[in-house]
Amino acid sequence: MTKFARALAGAAPIALFLGLGAAHAMQPATNSFPQPVAINDTIPAPKDVPYPGGTIKLAVDATDVTRGIFTVKEVIPVAEAGKLTLLFPKWLPGNHSPTGQVSKMAGLVITADGKTLPWVRDTIDVYAFHIDVPAGAREITASFQYLSPTTGNQGRIVATPDMLSLQWDCVALYPAGYFVRQIPFEASVTYPKGWKSATALAPGLSGDTVTYPVVDFETLVDSPAIAGRNMVSHELTPGVRLDIAADRPDQLKASPEQIAAHKRLVEQAVKLFGAQHYDHYDFLFTLSDNLGGEGLEHHRSSEDGTDADYFTDWDSSVAARNLLAHEFTHSWDGKYRRPADLWTPDYRTPMQDTLLWVYEGQTQYWGYILQARSGLATKQETLDALASTAAYYQNTPAKAWRTVEDTTNDPSISQRRPKAWTSYQWSEDYYEAGKLVWLDADQLIREKTGGKKSLDDFARTFFGMKDRDWGVLTYRFEDVVAALNSVVPYDWATFLNERIYAVRPEATLGWIARGGYKLDYQDKPTDWWKSREKAREVSDYSYSIGLTIGKEGAISGVFWDSPAFKAGITTGSKLVAVEGRAYDKDLLKSVITAAKGGTQPIHLLVKQGSEYRDVAVQWNGGLRYPTLVKVAKGEAGLDKLLEPKK
Repeated sequence: MTKFARALAGAAPIALFLGLGAAHAMQPATNSFPQPVAINDTIPAPKDVPYPGGTIKLAVDATDVTRGIFTVKEVIPVAEAGKLTLLFPKWLPGNHSPTGQVSKMAGLVITADGKTLPWVRDTIDVYAFHIDVPAGAREITASFQYLSPTTGNQGRIVATPDMLSLQWDCVALYPAGYFVRQIPFEASVTYPKGWKSATALAPGLSGDTVTYPVVDFETLVDSPAIAGRNMVSHELTPGVRLDIAADRPDQLKASPEQIAAHKRLVEQAVKLFGAQHYDHYDFLFTLSDNLGGEGLEHHRSSEDGTDADYFTDWDSSVAARNLLAHEFTHSWDGKYRRPADLWTPDYRTPMQDTLLWVYEGQTQYWGYILQARSGLATKQETLDALASTAAYYQNTPAKAWRTVEDTTNDPSISQRRPKAWTSYQWSEDYYEAGKLVWLDADQLIREKTGGKKSLDDFARTFFGMKDRDWGVLTYRFEDVVAALNSVVPYDWATFLNERIYAVRPEATLGWIARGGYKLDYQDKPTDWWKSREKAREVSDYSYSIGLTIGKEGAISGVFWDSPAFKAGITTGSKLVAVEGRAYDKDLLKSVITAAKGGTQPIHLLVKQGSEYRDVAVQWNGGLRYPTLVKVAKGEAGLDKLLEPKK
């Protein structure tokens, strides 16, 4: 790990800045100005040895949910006097980027034996804090607040009057110089009175004041907690629980059929992979219209957050039901088997994301397969979801200049900040474009083996060893190729290089024909498409006029080189009127439909900033929504892929 020298030059003589002569410059200054602090420390590189101080005690007061303020007291034992650097987590697992929330940390005070110790933030790595531990001190105490977002533009809201989400990386400092797996922590939390809580540290539901068992810091960060006024827990299979917090008690009411589908998710995943890489597992599931949504993997749990009506409006929530399948898959793909350059010894060492097309892309693939096999979504709904992905990559122009592998840099490049032209820029496309590559691999294996083998065999080979081992087994590109070749000999290195590492102007859609289907477009949206529109609160006309329109006509997306793009419409504009009448989505649909087969443009009144423009959109192809149409007779490859495992 790189070591950074900390040497700051002192201030230049004041006289030089004032333009005074040399004689004047030699006179004593009449005013005293603060001088920059010279930081000569180097931040020690992490070593795989036990932290000599002993167990760190972390106490979090999470009762101020009205203001979203978490108050932290951390007692850190020290083995010796001298220089100590404390680190706030920066490179976060699952985020694949330096997204630690140090900007929301405030009120830091460090004491030893009742005396305040000065601290200095590192001027190069602002996540590091330097302290001089005085002689005789056996421990230091760090106190601070984590000021969580109070509105969505500050970040994800993690505390409401009804529930909270506690991520330990936001409320803990740790000593530099050690692998985080070598630093023991004993954490305790005070939640609001009468609330229940859940975390993999204490399976199932706990009360409002909890002291958790001593674990290493890596395990602690990997074991977030949720708590709420309204909570319930369901055992899905022995050792696997669905812990649910909701805004209101009635939103917790899941039917036996709904819970049965979640039970089948666990059963189908275990049948697929052939082993479990946890001693127990908790889905930490928040249903809220106020708490920020989430989907973040952990080894023995996952943070899963979606709209409050997940159970109560089941028919419309199909687009959200992939969430749990995706995050659960990560226990195998991403946590147990992890790309070698994504494993780091601490949260300061930079991660490298080159194999996210396996970590996330194949997880995305299995998430959709498992949603169908478990019945969380129907086979048709899953086919419709795959059609949506296929249509996007058939039409996106970004594939003509950018590789899928290059998008693995996006977590660091853009950190999910909004983009004006996503279809041309791409954004973390290793998820969905990666999913297509694994669909292609599956159907190719089925074709070459006469249906006797599939990517299921790769999953069992690559992820299914050492049942109940929840360590970390890393891999490289060559290991992926070798595992594929063990299923069926083929030039898999070229197969992956062509689809992942090379610019590929044609979309990866060979799996559709091999699977017995074709991609088509129809004038009515599928049920899955309508569910996704509802979840995103948009109307999506990407494959007709090229617009995605949100609330009150806000244009949230413009497809590159589409009719709307050619007419000069931009993301961030507002659609005010359609053919001289106030915009509503039904009116726009009827106008697009009426223009089909004609020659006249569609006139839209668009507000961009303070300017109103009448825009003529030349489109006469009607409404177009993607779907997969079966062309094979009998059971085809895609049909077999989506069947439950016996």
